[in-house]
Amino acid sequence: MEKNRIHRVTLLALMIAMDVVLSPLMRIEGMAPMSSVMNIIAGVLLGPLYGTLMALVCGLIRMTFLGIPPLALTGAVFGAFFAGLFYQWGQKLGWSMLGEIFGTGIIGSVMVWFTGSKQNFYWFIYTPRFIGATLIGSVIAWLVLVKLKETRVFKQTQELFLGGYFYENKR
Repeated sequence: MEKNRIHRVTLLALMIAMDVVLSPLMRIEGMAPMSSVMNIIAGVLLGPLYGTLMALVCGLIRMTFLGIPPLALTGAVFGAFFAGLFYQWGQKLGWSMLGEIFGTGIIGSVMVWFTGSKQNFYWFIYTPRFIGATLIGSVIAWLVLVKLKETRVFKQTQELFLGGYFYENKR
């Protein structure tokens, strides 16, 4: 039991570090596709709870040290949660991608209204950028996960976190 907890916290810390480092490197103005990549991978690998925790910690780190606005936090948290939740529901990578697009692309872009940026045309400004970033991130995550699913470590980690929900397999 203690060994599982150590594995979970270690993988969570690794995912946080990768997200914090990769997101600013591959950033397009107003878009963070690497955040979507990490949300989908976390959703498939860690599930909705740990994926949301990863996105929350990453968002706080980026806001604190990189000056990213609070909107990045709200988008990432909803995206990670729905990526993990949709993956558990459908047990297919496509469901996780759809969850990320819904969580970050739709809900995250609407959250601009609650973060103090009361612009009348937020749908025209933020929603296309967020959906664009999630689509780019979904393609990259799909490419990464197609290769990762073949590894023994990936299957063992999914077993540890999700209790046996293997990628593209039914129970």
